[in-house]
Amino acid sequence: MRKAFVSLSALILIFSAVSSQTTGSAGLTVPEDRTRTSDEGFASEEFRRGVQAYYRCAFNDAIVQFERALTHLPNDNLILDWLGKAYYKSGLEGSALSYWQTASGNGYGGLLLENKIEIVRDRRVTGDSSEKFMRLSEAGAFPGDFNGNQIYSGPVSVLTNYDGTMWIAAYNSNEIILMNQNGVVIDRVTGPVNGFDRPSDIIRLHDGNILVAEHAGDRLALLNQNARFIKYIGAKGRALGQMVGPLYLAQDYLERIYATDYGNRRVDVFDKDGEPLFSFGGAQSGFQGLKGPTGIAVSDESVFIADDQSGSIYEFDRAGNFIRALVEPGSFSKPEGIRLMGRSLVLCDSNRLVSVDMDSGAIFEHARTGNAPSRITMASPDINGNFLVSDFTANEVYVMSNVQELVGGLFVQIEQLDASNFPQITVELRVENRHRQPVVGLQQENFFLSEKQQPVANMKFLGAASNNTDADVTLIIDRSRTSLLYRTEMEAAVREIVASMGDSGTLRIVSAGSVPVTEYVGRPDLLGEFSLDALKTPVSVSVASDLAIRLAANDLVNAAKKRSVVIISAGSRDELSFNQYNLAELAAYMNNNSIGCSVVQVTRNSLPDELAYIVDNTAGNEYYVYRPQGLGDVLKDIIETPQGIYQLSFTSSLQKNYGLSYLPLEAEVYLLNRSGRDETGYFAPLE
Repeated sequence: MRKAFVSLSALILIFSAVSSQTTGSAGLTVPEDRTRTSDEGFASEEFRRGVQAYYRCAFNDAIVQFERALTHLPNDNLILDWLGKAYYKSGLEGSALSYWQTASGNGYGGLLLENKIEIVRDRRVTGDSSEKFMRLSEAGAFPGDFNGNQIYSGPVSVLTNYDGTMWIAAYNSNEIILMNQNGVVIDRVTGPVNGFDRPSDIIRLHDGNILVAEHAGDRLALLNQNARFIKYIGAKGRALGQMVGPLYLAQDYLERIYATDYGNRRVDVFDKDGEPLFSFGGAQSGFQGLKGPTGIAVSDESVFIADDQSGSIYEFDRAGNFIRALVEPGSFSKPEGIRLMGRSLVLCDSNRLVSVDMDSGAIFEHARTGNAPSRITMASPDINGNFLVSDFTANEVYVMSNVQELVGGLFVQIEQLDASNFPQITVELRVENRHRQPVVGLQQENFFLSEKQQPVANMKFLGAASNNTDADVTLIIDRSRTSLLYRTEMEAAVREIVASMGDSGTLRIVSAGSVPVTEYVGRPDLLGEFSLDALKTPVSVSVASDLAIRLAANDLVNAAKKRSVVIISAGSRDELSFNQYNLAELAAYMNNNSIGCSVVQVTRNSLPDELAYIVDNTAGNEYYVYRPQGLGDVLKDIIETPQGIYQLSFTSSLQKNYGLSYLPLEAEVYLLNRSGRDETGYFAPLE
């Protein structure tokens, strides 16, 4: 493991910390040699109440208190900063930027505040940047050898997990390795008694189990969620269900398993239980047959196969019928593993990482590993927006990131702070990149907390929201007139989502009529026989969708860390109104409070533009009520949505002055060669 080093962005942020300390509030910190004025006294009291309201997530109350404080001290920088924070959490980013800009213009906050203003302003212009065409650069690496000690040998494939960890399939050392974001080995699995025999790929199945292809063992090894052996699938041979040298794996939405069978020059297909179904890849009309099948990916009804002999990618349907050559033969020199990224295929080809558009076949080169001996075999998008790239020849796994992210550093926000047991403090932080993507998988060694630039005492890492397995869900039920035509579909959607939750988490139901109403708050399993007749809200000609979404989000601000709004809708564009809140404010409110938003559509019609905007600009998805795989994945997708929220505790060494003093706190976060920083403060309980 390479030791993390301080980047240019870290140096900038450290400098900004010093500058911000020298330009603090002029009104709330009173020199000892003079008496505080009445305006300062009133402002301090309103400010203290505002800070406490903010940490209770009562952002509207906090705004009122901070604005009252400003009436006494109209140009106090610390109040301006906190008022900006409260507006930001309320989704009113324009107002937040205005107050921050005023404080920055007064010389407050230094480069730290300037960086925050730049990031928030950039997000409002560009939104969530899941860029299709982005140049990647190495952000770090996890070598197979460290100080002469072998960690693993011959990495071929990487499986990324939603908690930020990764499984590495090590071909030469016959094992799979579980490693965290800092390169620390968490688990090492060598298989059953007879061990793995050249593992070449590893994927996670829909049911959570893990599947490993054993290239020399001519079989697939099925493992449970903790990578403990369950059974073998397949055996050596040429008959149905047999294989010779399986390489790479995939699974479709019906949970069928696909394995490229290099020795037999075909693809073997099994059902979810491992029973053989059929194989394909031989000669067909207009197709000479696969010569060296390697990487494979399944997207909707299409199966894409890389061939290292022809240097091409071929498209088949899920029944194995040849459709076309996606790219011309000879486009690649040695294509290997494929992973999906939206409507693109991420492919490793010798020393370069490329993506191929599934519709046009256009090729974009993201990165090259240079002229040193290299053979990259798999690039897996991780939960943090990076690519984890296995290099078999160099015996390393690279972390490749968008060049802009490496320059910009991390966006760190201290979200909540509990000082009720002072001097024992609990603090909650959110860590993101510049484009609002959460950073998942951090550990205690990634955090540094300080008070007045001095390290805190007894800092402990309490946990990460990404490890939570429960979620709170608020269902918004469309009460438009059109919904009456789809009664059966809407009830089926609610019941299926409720069934997937079981007795875990809290379920809320909001009726979206002319005036939205919260109809239910409680255990999900009590609504197993849900009926629209139980709703008190009548159908309406016009549905106040924006008010319903805002109401649903309000209830989730203090809910479980994994939380989402799910809209069950049949409404047409004419029936759904967005008159009170604009779409950007709604999306910002949910994003800034880690609330996702998905839509279950009960018709085959396209989503109204407003709902499509909300889904596209928050952490959510669009589902059709009768899709083949059902709606059980709605909850699974919510739970697996990345959450870069962390809790830490420490013992304060500051004097609380009867609960009247504003106590500062600084937080720094480091990951590989990126870093970020935030500053805040709090009040101890009054005496």
